[in-house]
Parts: sequence; structure tokens; C-alpha cells
Amino acid sequence: MNQLESTAPRSTASRRIVVIGGGPAAHRFVEAMCARNAVAAGRTAITVLTEEVHLPYDRVALSKALTETDVDLTLGDNNLWENDGVTLVTGARAVDLDLAAKEVITAGGGRHPYDELVLATGSNAATLPIPGSEHTSVYRTLEDVRGINKQVAELTKKHGRTINAVTIGGGLLGLEAAAGLQSLGAKPVIIDGGKWLMGTQLDEGAGQAMGRLVAEKGLEVHGGVFPKAVLAGPGADGEPVVTGVEMADGRIIPADMVVVSIGVRPRDELARTINNRAKAEAEEAASRAAGTPVELGDEDFVPVFRMGARGGIVIDETCATDVENIWAVGEVANFGGLCVGLVAPANSMAEIVADRLSGGQATFAGFDTATKLKLSGVDVASFGDAFATTEHALEIVYADPARGVYQKIVTTDDAKTLLGGIFVGDAAPYQSLRPLLGRELPAEPGAYLSAAGGGDAPDTELPDDAILCSCNNVAAGSIRDAVNGCGACKGQDPVQDLGGLKACTRAGTQCGSCVPMLKRLLETELTKNGITVSKALCEHFALSRAELFEAVRALELTSAEEIFLRFGTPVELELEDGTTATRAPLGCDICKPAIGSILASQLTEYPLDGGRGTLQDTNDRALANMQKNGTYSVVPRIPAGEITPEKLGVIARVAEKYGLYTKITGALRIDMFGARLEQLPEIWKELVEAGFESGQAYGKALRNVKSCVGSTWCRFGVQDSVAMGIRMELRYRGLRAPHKFKMGVSGCARECAEARGKDVGVIATADGWNLYVGGNGGANPAHAQLLAKDLDDETLVKYIDRYLMYYIRTADRLQRTARWVEDLDGGIEHVKDVVINDVLGIADDLEAAMARHVDNYEDEWAATLKNPDRLRRFRSFVNAPDQQDNSISNVSERGMIRPATEDERAAAAAGGGPVLLGSSIPVRTAQ
Repeated sequence: MNQLESTAPRSTASRRIVVIGGGPAAHRFVEAMCARNAVAAGRTAITVLTEEVHLPYDRVALSKALTETDVDLTLGDNNLWENDGVTLVTGARAVDLDLAAKEVITAGGGRHPYDELVLATGSNAATLPIPGSEHTSVYRTLEDVRGINKQVAELTKKHGRTINAVTIGGGLLGLEAAAGLQSLGAKPVIIDGGKWLMGTQLDEGAGQAMGRLVAEKGLEVHGGVFPKAVLAGPGADGEPVVTGVEMADGRIIPADMVVVSIGVRPRDELARTINNRAKAEAEEAASRAAGTPVELGDEDFVPVFRMGARGGIVIDETCATDVENIWAVGEVANFGGLCVGLVAPANSMAEIVADRLSGGQATFAGFDTATKLKLSGVDVASFGDAFATTEHALEIVYADPARGVYQKIVTTDDAKTLLGGIFVGDAAPYQSLRPLLGRELPAEPGAYLSAAGGGDAPDTELPDDAILCSCNNVAAGSIRDAVNGCGACKGQDPVQDLGGLKACTRAGTQCGSCVPMLKRLLETELTKNGITVSKALCEHFALSRAELFEAVRALELTSAEEIFLRFGTPVELELEDGTTATRAPLGCDICKPAIGSILASQLTEYPLDGGRGTLQDTNDRALANMQKNGTYSVVPRIPAGEITPEKLGVIARVAEKYGLYTKITGALRIDMFGARLEQLPEIWKELVEAGFESGQAYGKALRNVKSCVGSTWCRFGVQDSVAMGIRMELRYRGLRAPHKFKMGVSGCARECAEARGKDVGVIATADGWNLYVGGNGGANPAHAQLLAKDLDDETLVKYIDRYLMYYIRTADRLQRTARWVEDLDGGIEHVKDVVINDVLGIADDLEAAMARHVDNYEDEWAATLKNPDRLRRFRSFVNAPDQQDNSISNVSERGMIRPATEDERAAAAAGGGPVLLGSSIPVRTAQ
């Protein structure tokens, strides 16, 4: 249950577990307890006290909330909080502990009894003890980033220019905040006291490479000097206005806002409060005994909770504190003298406490500080003994300052055992090296330095105990167990796909950096089990759909016959004289439509000419969608849903003339159902003459562009979404793709066109358009992801051109854009690199390909009507071209037709059923 403290029921369970904190560690603990069936109403109950008003959310993904205000960062499944034995109390800040009564006291005066207490209070953003720090913001919580977003918008409007946004701190969060400020339209400046960026994770060489790459992204960096003060003066309204940051060397850095991200401090105030009270009581007792005031030194007082030198509550290997029945997990827990703000150790601690409270014997082995991420578009990774502090450690380094690439592998002095590594600019080796930490390398270290021309390292069989997913502590052996059918997943069959593997093991569900290795291990195990893992299009082609597309494009092939001859798997024939011969394959229902689609995408010609008609599916051959009774639907294009009364009248007259059922669809179009094959040319002749085009509801192509009325009529609209929707639909109409795709344009953030549920979604802003990609509805819905924001019209169209052409060239057969983006190494970040940053150097080629499509577009029904040969395919009976198909029967319902059911047809034949509209073939009984 999710409750406010004032409405939360008092637990009556026989075993009460209270968790203080509502962050990722608390969420993982509750999840782990429920997974162990350790929570049962009436017996064991968990109460989670959190001062925030949200469900636990993913703090690692806070940067998304900075640029996408409506993004949902909620962790896991909301059903977790519907468990009868779990209560989440929001808005409840714990301020004290009554250890004698075993109760947690909140700021509102609430008292929550416990038998076991888990401290998951996390950390606070560290602040700067300098003048003017009260005018700064911090980057730590959802409220923080939403406040920063709002502040940027307000200051930009107030000053009427690009604002100067200074971030103090050059670590992980500082760089993330600076990149987010840049994406919001601010001019970012980074101030860091260290000589190089990310000093905690990177050595000097890596830090210098990082600084160069960050500078190339437009982020100004001032390193090696500390800020002295944040300067502010009175604004026009009397409120203080930030004007700059004064540095220790006297320089003034102009600033309109300042965000501080210099690290975190464990939220250990509960333990400190108890320690201070206990010390005060001890001093009072000593003073009474001595008859004079006594102050106890640290050496004379044993605290209730041991504290770390730099904060945090000390725990042992079981994650227990010095106080019985009190545990600590996550960033507040100090183990081995360290508090670490990473997901993996927090999850591990939560699992250990859950195991201990369930009767297990798990222990915490220490912090895994491995990190892989993309900051400001730069790949960064470090793991293990990255700074080579191990005695006699060797460092194998490749550095290219000009390219901003730095790769280092740390090994033992014999260059055999892997101790750690750092990668900047090119982090490709991380995936294969990370699981080998502490093990002997199967090749010499230089083979793993891909930037130096290595890459000859052999594929390595990961040991079962090698950790593949450090976030969720999933070993390679657990992955193998799932693939081989361990029965752990509720008795399900062995896992054979990536999605199922994630659901079963939770590997790859947190930061996602292990997904490429996870996919590789899955394919390896499937192959071992005799299950072929092939990218081949079908049995007739060894190439994948993307490979075949590129081969056809490179060789400029124009016919299916050429493709089958050049790339098809030869079919062996036995001749009458006993000899054998080979011929090209004839194809199948998989490869023939795929080839038809590839040729249609590249040739931009009428898709049924040149023998290509036989390649197509039934719907494509008829240029219409076949319905359940053998009739077809007619769907004229209505760009962006805008239609004149005159054209509405045309549709009405056509539907009435041919007796068609009409339906307004979710795609802002009017479908007409019930047309016979031979009627299609007649119907389309009237529609084309009235100015309509085919809506291509039958093809793997653009279906429609949905739009709201936008700024033209709506008082909330900020851009003309109808005009943009029409422009997009007229540009991308007829574009053949691996699967159908849809678009949407909303005129404001209210999102009436549901653009984020589309393959390409465009949402208006005051400064232009935000572009979202990779969304879809259907059986497996997906929200589109932000590709770029505040684009002008021309840049928006250019990015869509590149995106669609890249999808058409590289996607698998029948793969929607959502799944395509998910399957790409790097996901949406890779798409950004290709579409925006042109890292592959193909942007001009992609744009040229789209321009060819636009220049050569011809409406397929208009082209059909002009050619008698093309019209011949629209006959119900080849041997009787003038005869209509009278086997179709309908009944009247709600003033229109619908297909008659089998029962209705039988009843009508017997004389007792409904009146059938349309004659049927008489059934004759043999005499």
C-alpha cells in the first residue's frame, strides 16, 4: 500500500520490519523480501518510511527528468506496493529512534514500532561552504532537477538570451548536470578543483582525454582551481540575481545560475543524534560522579553506532550495525572505511539483509566500483584497480590525445592476471574484460586495446562465478542456468530470448551496460544446446535482411531474379540421367516479401511492375487490405486528418454508391469496408479524380501522421501542428520500410496527438519542436524516446530523414522501430550519434536517399489507373474477367452492412434467416 503517514494503518503483524528511506536500496530490499516469500500479512510486515512523495525512482536516470519533464523513473513494478504485507508511507521524515522501545519517530510525531530496522537513508548532495552558496542549486533528487529545468526556462525568458549555467564539480554527476543544462539550451561551464575531470574514476591521461572530448561537445571547463564565492546582486524586483562565480585565482566566471555537484554526504544524522545524546548522558553522569563538569574525549566514549571517518554508519560483512536488529544498506553504510554511491553495492547489501532476515548466511564481499556510462556523448568506463595501486602492477596504455581516446589495462607484473582498466572515448573492450577481473587473460593484454589496432583477443568462455551484471550481482552461471532450464522462473521452459532472460535473471535491467555481453552469452548457450542462432533472412538466404539490403544497394540490383541468383542458397536438383545440377531458390513467404520491400525502398518505382508483384503479400498485390469475408477496405490518405467538406462529400457518395461500411479510425482517416476486388479500380477512379491518394493502409510503409489542431485554433497550441503534420505526411508517403510506421505531431505539451506512442513523434515547444523516436502501440507498446529538442522546421525534417533511412537500411525483417532501437548496441544514444553527430559519416547519403524517394513519389492507385496492364490483376476470376464474385454476403446492422456469419448464411439458405445483401452461390445437392 502507498499511504500518507496520517492514514497509514498500524501494523499488527507478529514480525515488523521498518525501512527508513525510499530510494533504490530500500526498493531493492522490499523486492528481495517479496521474492523470497518472506512477507506475509499477519506474520511479517514491512513499512517503508520516505520523506519524498514519489514511489522509489531510478536516481541514475535523473538526467532524463532534466530534459523530459514527464518521464517516469519509477523503479520496478508498482504491484510491489500492492502486497498486503508492504506499506509505503510517503511524506514521513524520520527524525529520531527510540532504541529502548524499538520505535522510529517521524517529524509529524508518528511512532513506528519495529522488530528489525533497515537504514536506507542514502545521502545528501554536498554543499559549498563559500559566500553566496545560498544562491546555488544541487543535482540530487527529482525535485532538484525539476527545479533546475524550471529555473533555466525562467531565466532564459527573463534575460531574453542564452543563459550562462555554471556547474561546480567535474565528477559523474557534475558532467551529467552540465550536459543536461546544455540540452536545455543553456551555455554550460564546468568548474572543478581537480587537475582533470572525474578524478575519482580516471587517472590523469584518461582525465585529459575526457576534458578534450567534453570541450569538443561545447562544454567549457575550468580545472585546477577552486571557486571562492558565488556573486549575486539585486535584481529589478529586489530579489538577488546571480552574476558570476569568483575563483580562488581572482578570475570571475560569468553565471546566471550555479549548480553544485561536488559529491554526496551520507545521511547518517539519525545515528549521530543518538550518539550525541548518549555522549551527553554519559558526560552528565560523569559530571555528577566527579562533582565537576566533565567532557569526554572520543577515546573515553564508546558510541552507540560506530561512524566512518568521513561519515556513514559502520557495518560488518552481514550489513549489521553495532546495534542489534538494526541494519544499514546503500550510501549510508560504511564498509571498510568507505561509503560508495553506486547501484551495484547498494543492491548487493539489500539482498544480503533480505537473505539474513530470511534465515540465510550471505555476506558482503566489498564494493564493486566498476562504472560504464556515456557522459556528454563520451563513452567512459573504469573497473578494478584502475589506478594500479597493487604492488608491481603493470599498466598497458594506448593514448591518442588528438582523437580523445585513452585505453589502459592493469595487470599483475607477469602481464597475465587482469587487475583493472580505464577506457575513455572508446570503451569497447570493457564488455569482454569486466567479467575477467581477477582472472588470467586468455591473450596478451595489448590484444584488448581496440583503439591501438588490437582486437585479436579470443572469445572467452566466462566462468560460472564471473559477474556479468554487477548492478544486480548476476553471474554468468545464473545466465546459463536460465537458458538451460533451471526451473527457477516459476517452472517455465528454458529461456531462448533476451527479454525472457532479463525477466528471469534481472540481468541488464538496471544500467543496461551488460546487455551486449548478455546477448552474446545467450547466443553462445543456445548454440551449445543445438539451437541455431542465425541472422539469416530465411532458409534461402544466409544474409540478414540488413546485409541483403546493403548488398542490393551496393550492386544496384533491380530484380528478384538477380538477387536470388547472386545471394540465394543454391537448390540441388537430381536430373533424369542421375547427375545433379543447381538452380537459384524460388523463395518463400518470408524472403519474397522482404525482397519486394527492399526493391521498393531502393527503386522508388511502382512496386508491382517488373515481376515484383509476385513477391508481395496479398494486401500489397491488391493495394488494399483483405478482410475476413474476402472483401477489401478502401483507405484514402487524409494528411494530418485535415479534410474539406467537399472531400467528405466525395467519400460519402462513394460509400453510398458501392454500399460500403464506413468507420473513422484512430489514424484520423475514414475507412470504407466491403469492396470486392473488381470494384477497387472503379472506386479509386472516383477518389483519385476528386484529389485523393492511396493511404497505403496495406503496405509496410508510412500509415499516417496524426495531429491535433495546434496553434491555428487551440488556445494552448504553441506551433502549427497541422501544417507540420501535412508536410511530414506528404514527404514520407509511400516510403517502404521493414514494417509499417506511424507519426504524430502535437501542438503543445498536452500531447493530444499521442506523438510519444508513434514511431516518429513531434511535440511543439515555444522554441521549436522536440523529436521523439522509437515508440509504438500495439501488443508490445513502447514510449518514444527523446532524440533532439527545440528544433527548427528544417533541422527537424533533416533528422527524421536520416532516422528513417537508417532504420530502413539496418532493421530486421518486420521489425518495428521500437524494437530496432532497443536492439541497437547503444540504443537511443547510438541513434543520436548517427542522426545528430554523424559518427558514421553517412548523413549526406541518408538525406540523398530520402530526397530520391520524395522526387520519385507517385501515388500507387493513380499509377495503376493509368495502365491497363496493371488493372488486369483486379479481377475476381481470371478466366471470366467480367464476372463479379457473388459469393459474398452481408447483413444490415446499424444502417450499414457487415459480413454475414456462417450461421446467418445457413439460416438464410434454409429460408429462416436474415435477408442477405448480395447473392450467394447456390448449393446443389447431388441427385
